[in-house]
Amino acid sequence: MEAVLFDFHGTLAQVEEATAWVTAAAAACGTALDRIRATALADRLLTAGRAGGPLPHRVPPALAELWADRDLYPHAHRGAYTGLAATVDAGIDGFADALYERLLVPEGWVPYPDTAPTLTALRAAGVRVGVVSNIGFDLRPLFTAWGLADLVDGYVLSYEVGRCKPDPGIFLHACGMLAVDPERVLMVGDTPADAGAVAAGCAVLVLPPGEAGRPNGLGAVLDLAVPS
Repeated sequence: MEAVLFDFHGTLAQVEEATAWVTAAAAACGTALDRIRATALADRLLTAGRAGGPLPHRVPPALAELWADRDLYPHAHRGAYTGLAATVDAGIDGFADALYERLLVPEGWVPYPDTAPTLTALRAAGVRVGVVSNIGFDLRPLFTAWGLADLVDGYVLSYEVGRCKPDPGIFLHACGMLAVDPERVLMVGDTPADAGAVAAGCAVLVLPPGEAGRPNGLGAVLDLAVPS
């Protein structure tokens, strides 16, 4: 393999634990939550739909258009997820926006412990690395804050290229960006959408998403992409 493409959420990083997310967002609004209230709110917000978390139990009709476009436009991504959060009455002014803002800062995510070692080993082996994500905001500042930016050769983000996985076009765009033939590319992800890279001619490795802070099995990438 000459290049490896990685999904972001569930593959390279995981969102912070839900109660910590709620507690931090409330604190940003000037409200201190005890653990019982924070846990109850987190459960309700997860049911409503959290970016980087489970799909919503139900999307209100008023949010349907934003939801459909959430990975194509930043305003739709923010509007969809703040709208879903607002369906949970927390009694805290500005809470829905504060919850969304946690997505945009490095502290709102936890890179998997094997992310940095895997990217470092690929760099040492001369294998190019791309990040391909269905997302409505820029991931580059997160990688910079984590000290991983120099290990990534390029980013293909759905809202920037106007295509979402599993559309083969987004994977072909990534291959072109890295100047590598798809047959020499491995796509690594955690969902069937990532397996759409097969239609673009890439090999695919699908790993189950791990919990925040636990190894995610990314070492398997090196067995496939780096000659022994």
